[in-house]
Amino acid sequence: MATHCETKKNTEIRIFETVDELSMDLAEYISQLSEISVKERGCFTIAISGGPIISLISKLCEAPYHKMLDWSKWYVFWADERAVSKTHSESNYKITKEKLLSKVPILNSHVYSLNDALTVEDAASEYEFSVRQLVKARIIDVSSSQDCPKFDLILLSLGPSGQIASLYPSHPSLSNSDEWITFVTDCPEPPPERITFTLPVINSAGNVGIVGIGEDKKRVLEGVLGEGEEKAGPVGMVSLVEGKLVWFLDKEAGEGVMEGGKDDFAPPTF
Repeated sequence: MATHCETKKNTEIRIFETVDELSMDLAEYISQLSEISVKERGCFTIAISGGPIISLISKLCEAPYHKMLDWSKWYVFWADERAVSKTHSESNYKITKEKLLSKVPILNSHVYSLNDALTVEDAASEYEFSVRQLVKARIIDVSSSQDCPKFDLILLSLGPSGQIASLYPSHPSLSNSDEWITFVTDCPEPPPERITFTLPVINSAGNVGIVGIGEDKKRVLEGVLGEGEEKAGPVGMVSLVEGKLVWFLDKEAGEGVMEGGKDDFAPPTF
């Protein structure tokens, strides 16, 4: 059974007893957003990060979603990607292809992966160019308040130091507001070269889902959602301009968040 609460108008916290329950709810969440976006805009733009998210969303390959969703209207992106070959075991594209893309009828032309033949700097520039072209074509929506794409959904995994996408604490990329997609060559975790969405792009999304699993996320979550003194890191800088943020936490990660949090909780609304 899940515990749901809202801390403010555009932020919801969902805490689950098991990771399997979290995965099922995440699949339903994505399904609902896909249906709404396709109905309203004619397509669904989703950006995925690495970490456990790719495995969790594989529930979409199962009934009822594999036949219910209009996969032909999906456009798939990565909020961050490692600058490795697409056949490399650490490639987010490879993992997503194995667990999702090869099992559902998403059009190959709607899948936007990193060009592994380029340097990481050139790959980031090319990726941003592709996103800009899709904004011009109105496939990707645009923020009404700032010059940024407005993805229908960005899914992010939470790291133990509060990192999201490939944005790490104290890294210069956190303050990058000039680019939509940037590159890093000194990531604290291997492999060191990556591309990543910048914070303005994340904060301009229509919806952001952040997944936190495991006890090692507890302290950083208490810092951003509860009364803990641990610094929240980059995840504490997520503040959506127009959209809605939903946290998907297992009970180990979310322990302490519900008791005496920073805000009074109210029944959620979708």
